[in-house]
Amino acid sequence: MVTHIPPGATGTPAPRRGTRQSGQAAIEYVGVLVILLFVALAAVQLGIAVYAAQQAGTASRAAARAASFDGRAGAYEQAGRASMSGWLADGATFTPSVSSEEMTVTTRVEIPALLPLLDFGSVTKSATMPRD
Repeated sequence: MVTHIPPGATGTPAPRRGTRQSGQAAIEYVGVLVILLFVALAAVQLGIAVYAAQQAGTASRAAARAASFDGRAGAYEQAGRASMSGWLADGATFTPSVSSEEMTVTTRVEIPALLPLLDFGSVTKSATMPRD
């Protein structure tokens, strides 16, 4: 005849249930949360890069337009910076290229990085306008 011996009756403590399982679940949750956070920051960083490229294109067109009408040294740069968002305009550089019939302005904008691991560097855009 086999008798049932309840846990802990032989002097050994009864095993606790759920403590190791809940600890493992917490570690898995933190791991997944870190990955999701990194993916979200990468998506935001990509959006910032695209926005910086769009702003560089707009600034180069505005600067080239101003330079084609008024060839003064600072006018094209001022027009380019005025057409951009302030937080991107501070680090922008404008390089003119003059020919007899047209004016080209190249704009270089640094892309701000949220994480050092996601550094995209800078974006360069050019625009050409006929001279008046």
